[in-house]
Amino acid sequence: MKKLQLIGLVILYTLLSNTAFAALLKDIKGKVIDASTKQTLPGATIFIPDLKVSAITNNDGEFTLNNLPSRGSYLVEVHYVGYKTATQVVNFASAAGLEFSLQPTAIETKEIVITGSLISSTSKRNSASSAIVGKDQLLQPSTNLIDALTKIPGVSQITTGPSISKPVIRGLGYNRIVTLDDGIKQQGQQWGDEHGIEIDQFKSDRIEVLRGAASLMYGSDALGGVINLLEPSSAPEGQVKGEFISNYSTNNGLTANSLMLNGNENGFVWRARGTYKNAYSFKTPTGYFPNSGFNETDLSGMVGLNKSWGYTHLNVSNFHNNIGFYDPHLDDNGNFVREDGSSFANDDNKNRTLEYPRQDIRHFKIALNNNFIIGNGNLKADFGYQQNQRRELEDGPDPSLFFDLKTYNADLKYYIHETNGWQPVFGVSADAGHSENKANDEFLIPNYNTYGIGVFAYAKKNWENSTFSIGARYDYRKNNGKQLFVDNEEQFAPFQNKFSNVSGALGFTHQFNEEFNFKANAGSAFRAPNPAELASNGVHEGTFRYEIGNSNLMPERSYQVDAALEYEGKIVSASASIYNNYIHNFIYASTNGERIDAEGNNYPVYRYGQVNANLYGAEASLTIHPVPFIHFENTFGYVHARNNSLDKPLAFIPAGTLRNELRFEPKLKGTNDAYLSVGINSAFKQTRVDDVFETPTSGYTLLNAGIGATFNLGKQPVKLSVSANNLLDHKYYDALSRLKPGRLDSENLNLGVYNPGRNITFGLYIPFTVVK
Repeated sequence: MKKLQLIGLVILYTLLSNTAFAALLKDIKGKVIDASTKQTLPGATIFIPDLKVSAITNNDGEFTLNNLPSRGSYLVEVHYVGYKTATQVVNFASAAGLEFSLQPTAIETKEIVITGSLISSTSKRNSASSAIVGKDQLLQPSTNLIDALTKIPGVSQITTGPSISKPVIRGLGYNRIVTLDDGIKQQGQQWGDEHGIEIDQFKSDRIEVLRGAASLMYGSDALGGVINLLEPSSAPEGQVKGEFISNYSTNNGLTANSLMLNGNENGFVWRARGTYKNAYSFKTPTGYFPNSGFNETDLSGMVGLNKSWGYTHLNVSNFHNNIGFYDPHLDDNGNFVREDGSSFANDDNKNRTLEYPRQDIRHFKIALNNNFIIGNGNLKADFGYQQNQRRELEDGPDPSLFFDLKTYNADLKYYIHETNGWQPVFGVSADAGHSENKANDEFLIPNYNTYGIGVFAYAKKNWENSTFSIGARYDYRKNNGKQLFVDNEEQFAPFQNKFSNVSGALGFTHQFNEEFNFKANAGSAFRAPNPAELASNGVHEGTFRYEIGNSNLMPERSYQVDAALEYEGKIVSASASIYNNYIHNFIYASTNGERIDAEGNNYPVYRYGQVNANLYGAEASLTIHPVPFIHFENTFGYVHARNNSLDKPLAFIPAGTLRNELRFEPKLKGTNDAYLSVGINSAFKQTRVDDVFETPTSGYTLLNAGIGATFNLGKQPVKLSVSANNLLDHKYYDALSRLKPGRLDSENLNLGVYNPGRNITFGLYIPFTVVK
C-alpha cells in the first residue's frame, strides 16, 4: 500500500509540473545530408540528450523536433550507420532550418555525447576518462549486465559463476563504484562479495563508464568510477516502437527473453518492458558445478511528458532474482558432495529447480527525473525511492538471513546557459537509508540508519580547441547503528559516526587537430565506511568467513591524476592513458589466522582495518580498418596495486588483460550488418597477491568467435547471431573469481571451481514499429 501511495503522489506531481513550468512552444525542422554527395539520408536519428527528445528523418532526409523550448542552447547529436556521428550546439532562440552534413567513415566514431558527467558534451570536450557501450555491443550475448562491459579497458568483474558479477574499475570495486540507473544511485548492499547489480541487463540502450574518481559529481562511493545506465530515448512523435530480444546459451541452458514497447503521442511518452531469464547449473571443463542455476524476472515502465518547459519522466522497476548456492564439500576422491556426504553423481544437472541453499533478491525502485527550464538555465531534479530485500535461504523458504534496505535520494542541479564560453553548475544532493534485519536466526550487520548531504559548484570554460573545468564539493554523512542482544549477549553495540569531506577536481582537454586529442584530470575523492565495515559481527555465508567490523574506521581519501592521448583517423583510431590513484585509509578485512566456531562450523575471522594504498596503471586501444570490410580491434588494461603500509601487494587486483578481435563485415545481398569475428582474450598471470588472502593465478588465453547479420522479412528487420566463448573449452581460473582456489577454503588451497567452459549463444533481435 505504501508503494502505491508513493507512486500516486509522484504521478500527481508529474502532472502538476506540466503547468507550473510552461514556456513558449517551438518546433524545429531540418534535414540530414551526405557531406560529399549532398544526397539526403533517410532514417538518420536526431537526439537531444538533455531534453530526451528524438526524431528520425523521413524518405526525403527531413525531420521535425517538436515541443522544444523557445530559448537556450542544447547539444544535438545525429547518428547514421556508416557515417561519423555529428554533434552541434544549437541556440533554439535563433534556430530555424537546420542542416547536418555527415561524413562517411569506416571507423566506429568516438565523437559521441557523454551525459554521465556534470555537463553533457562530446567525448573530445569531456576530460573524464570515459567509454561507451552502445546498443549493438549490448546485444552481443553475455550472461549479465557487467559481463557486457568487460571489453572496456580498465573494467573487470568479480564473479561467482555466471549469475553474479560485480564491476571493478581500475582495480576498485564494491562500494567504491557508483552505478546510476534512471539517474539514481543504485543501492543494493554493494558491500557483499556475492551481491551483484540488481538491474535488468536489457533495460538500457547505452551505458557510459567513467573511469576514475567522481566524488565531485556523486559524493561518497564514487572513488573508482561510475557506471551510468541510460534509458532508451523516447520514440519519435506519433510513433509506437518496440523490440524483442531472445538468447539461448548452451553452457547452462540460459534462456533470456525481453519485450519492450515505447510510445510518444504529442509529448506524452511511455515505455514498458518485461524480461525473464532462467538457467540451470553451469558447466566447467571438468563438469557441472552443483546448484549454480538461477532465474530472474524484471518488470519496468516509464510515463512522462516532453514539453517546451523540459521533461518529467517517472520510472518504476521491479527486479526479482533467485540464485542457487553451494558450499563446496569434497569426498575422498575429490568429487563434490553435499554437506551430509551424499553424492551429486545421479542428479540431473539440467534441472532448473533450485535446491537450498539459495538467495532470493528483490529490488523495487521509483525514480522521478525532471529537467525544467527556469530563468537563464535548467533545473535537473531527480528523486528516487528504492527497497532492496536480500533473503538467504539455507534449509527451506524461511530466510536465515534477511536484509531489508530502504533508501531515499534527491539530487538537484541548476545549469546556467553558456555565457562567453563559461558553463556554471550548482547542485545539492541528499540521501537517507534504513536497513533492518528481518530474520531471527542469523545476523551479520546491525539495523542502521544512514544520512548524507552534499553541495557543490562546478564551472567549465570552452575555447575554440580547449576546455577547462574546475569544481569543489562538500559532503556530510552520518551513520547510526542499533544495539542488538542475541541470547542475552550483545552481538551489536550501538554506534554513531559522523564524517565530512571537501572534494575538488580539475580537468583539461585540447584538440590539436581533427585527429589528435588530449585530456587530463586531477582531483580528490572520498568514501565513508559502510555499516558492514563499521559493525559486522557474524558469519558471512557467501564468503565463508566470520567478519568483525570496526566502528573507529575513518573515511577513505583518494588523490588521483590521469591523462590520455587519443587519435582518430580514417583508417586507424587509437588511445593511450595512464593514471595514479593514492588512497589514504584504504579499508579492507584481514585475518591473522584466528578462527571461531559458529553455526556448527569453524570459520576464519576477518577484522576490518585500514592501510594506505596506491594503484597505478595504463589502458590502451587500437582499432584498424585497412579496408571497409575488415575491423581489427585491440585493447589492453593493467593495474598495479600496492599496500604501502605493509609494503606488499594489495589483494584481489585483476590481472593485466589483452583483447584482440578481427571482424569481417562483408556487404552481402539481402542482409545488413553482416559480420564474422574471431577473438582472443588473454589474461596475464597474477602473482602479485597478498598470500594471506589469496593464491596466484596462471595466465590464460581464450578463443572466441561470432557470426551474425540482419535479414529483412518483407519490411521487418530480424537480427540473428551466434557467438562462442572459450571455444576450446580451456580450464582456467580468473584472478577475481570467488570460486578459485584459496577463496572457497583458506585451509584447502586445492579446492577451486574452474570458470565456465565452452559456451555457444544464439541471439535473436527484432526491432519493430507498431504505429508510424
